[in-house]
Amino acid sequence: MLIVDELGFEPMTREQASLFFRLVTYRYGRGAILITTNKSLREWTELLAGDEVLATAILDRLLHRAHVLNIKGRSYRLRDLEEALQRAHA
Repeated sequence: MLIVDELGFEPMTREQASLFFRLVTYRYGRGAILITTNKSLREWTELLAGDEVLATAILDRLLHRAHVLNIKGRSYRLRDLEEALQRAHA
């Protein structure tokens, strides 16, 4: 299992996007990849150095036989901070 956490936290350069493509291609069919990101699929081209062809190729491999979980909600970190601030001011 390869876990990639916070993909897209910072945009990739062309070289980084190319290396990520090679990683995904290498892992495709060999083992599971789990990716966390706050980016929608529509934003992946921008994330991957603006390369639509590369983004399509990566998503094609990642989404084949994939289970996609969309989790919506507030950040638990921000929620905890807000609760702590409310307790401090109470």
